Amino acid sequence: MKCKIMSETNGRLRVRMIQFRMTFDQADLLQYYLKALPGVRKVKVYDRTCDAVVQFDPSVRNEIIQAFSEFSYEESEVAVPAHTDRVLQREFENKLVRHIGFRLITRLFLPAPFRLVCTLVRAVPYIKDGLASLFRGRLDVAVLDAASISVSLIRGEFDTAGNVMFLLGIGEIMEQWTYRKSVVNLAQAMSLNVFSVWKRNEDGSETEVPLDDIVQGDQIVVRTGHVIPLDGVVVEGDSMINQSSITGESVAVHKEPGGYVYAGTVVEEGECILEVRQAAGEGKFDRIVSMIEESEKLKSKTEKQAEELADKLVPWTLGAALLTLLLTRNVTKAAAVLMVDYCCALKLSIPVAVLSAMRESSERGITVKGGKFLEAVAQAETIVFDKTGTLTHAMPKVREVVPFGGGNETELLRIAACLEEHYPHSIANAVVAEAALRRIDHEEMHTEIEYVVAHGIASTINHEKVCIGSRHFLFEDEGCVIPEGEQEKFDSLPEDASHLYLSIGGKLAAVLLIEDPLREEAVDVIRALHDAGFQRIVMLTGDSEHTARRVAETIGVDEYRAEVLPEDKAAFVRNEHAAGRKVIMIGDGINDSPALSEADAGIAVTSGSAIAQEISDITISSDDLMDLVTLRKLSSGLNQRINRSYRAILVFNTFLMVMGLTGIFTPMISAVLHNGSTVLIGMNSLTDLLPSEKKETVIL
Repeated sequence: MKCKIMSETNGRLRVRMIQFRMTFDQADLLQYYLKALPGVRKVKVYDRTCDAVVQFDPSVRNEIIQAFSEFSYEESEVAVPAHTDRVLQREFENKLVRHIGFRLITRLFLPAPFRLVCTLVRAVPYIKDGLASLFRGRLDVAVLDAASISVSLIRGEFDTAGNVMFLLGIGEIMEQWTYRKSVVNLAQAMSLNVFSVWKRNEDGSETEVPLDDIVQGDQIVVRTGHVIPLDGVVVEGDSMINQSSITGESVAVHKEPGGYVYAGTVVEEGECILEVRQAAGEGKFDRIVSMIEESEKLKSKTEKQAEELADKLVPWTLGAALLTLLLTRNVTKAAAVLMVDYCCALKLSIPVAVLSAMRESSERGITVKGGKFLEAVAQAETIVFDKTGTLTHAMPKVREVVPFGGGNETELLRIAACLEEHYPHSIANAVVAEAALRRIDHEEMHTEIEYVVAHGIASTINHEKVCIGSRHFLFEDEGCVIPEGEQEKFDSLPEDASHLYLSIGGKLAAVLLIEDPLREEAVDVIRALHDAGFQRIVMLTGDSEHTARRVAETIGVDEYRAEVLPEDKAAFVRNEHAAGRKVIMIGDGINDSPALSEADAGIAVTSGSAIAQEISDITISSDDLMDLVTLRKLSSGLNQRINRSYRAILVFNTFLMVMGLTGIFTPMISAVLHNGSTVLIGMNSLTDLLPSEKKETVIL
């Protein structure tokens, strides 16, 4: 595509696309196309000017230029989210421009009589809302706004009334914009990232196909731990569905044939075959938006306290104005006091600060599903880690397959991969990846699979029961035995690797040695979390005592527990709560889900299972655990900002009241300073809490 470089510095390009106008869809397509290029750090596309500003690694400059020249709106195959905030941004930009423009036109060009009429007409909704609150027996900010405007009109100070309404209007626009944007951003974060599904064919076999190829009426198979990608009706199977992301229900719901299931819910137990009823994914996004708008999930305890305090202070402001009138018999002084309230600033700045922190988190690769979870991270004393896939790399590897009973190593790995390919866990992924590396074809050869969370998988192959999973599952639950004469071989298995056991017909057939190296940053992360104020850092793992102890000593956690089950992890969190400590939990697997739900803030890594990400309150990148330290700094910085805003609002508005009471400030000055300070504090709340580390700011 034709384009022109408008400006260039080291690692930054501003490129203008040669076209008459750029639609919102084209701007989004270009932005996500450029974002996907290797070496690109940040992209911003301006549809009004048809410009794209790109920040990148200087070493890939030529590739970026080449990408611009090869770009085509028609031929680009880049995936663009169904909902972006570009339309929303433009809507509120236009609304703000119209609001300011109307004020300028009425002040500069309309004669006084017309300005008077405009002021009176604009005052009607405010007075109407204030009267409605009074009739309901409420003294809230609407009453205060109506009283302020009414006093100015009665005194003939129409410019003052107009200024008050102008500033109130800006505040309303800002509140609407921040709220709407936060809802859209959260809905995007909670939307699905499912790209392929298992389609059931007419002959009963299963084929993995792209999600986009599924149409209404197709049948798909969803197993334990997987997200249901599309709305549908269960035609076969019996399962427990976690619907918390859609309905808010905390307990899984039983679904059997005939039951309706929703996109975005997760199969906790069992499996189901469903007939697709809605191939498009729009329905889930709309339901998420509705859920967020109706819930209190956005609000932290601090936000709720700010709202309650704001409403409680309204009667005091009205009382102060009346007392001033009684003591001074001076309407001007009473009006000056009436122009000041704590409500606007408290109700605007605190929520904006929380939403801005959530936005900043998102820019750093951290998805936070509600302000109360940032608050929990700031206040938490205990942080609990799962080991596999969290403190260790998300992609462990099979180091060796040790056969027992004279089995063939290749055939045993084929069976293991065939069983594990349906279940989302890092060790299962390692088995499947090893089979692929050895070019071992593992077509379906088993009957129906039974998945036991945190234990293993059981099925039947050639009329023999086959199990794969933990030592506890095979030898204690299933009663498997070691082949005769191979006890010594079993006892000599190396302890520096995790063990995955495979049995056939009740006898041990193989042990897969899984290498799960620690993340390079793990030691530094634990040290940094201690420095950030966490009193207890705990590791809980289902691995053996030997493996757990070795990892714990290496990374420096305060405490560890080995060979724990999912219910043990959840019980540990409950015990911490009983001791009066706030807890955050970091995990990646199905077995971490109960503990993630119990914690004050459950954190999942992006490479983890679908159910862990759905249940979690926060999601961090799987690339770098230092995001946890960033998250702690962000949440602590948010608390400090809120406290500073509280103090600034209370002190400055009290100062304005005193100035009005003494007659130093007129009602006009009080109104301008009060509303101006509200907007300034709100704008300050929109700024970043942390200096740029992972991102750079584009200065235009």
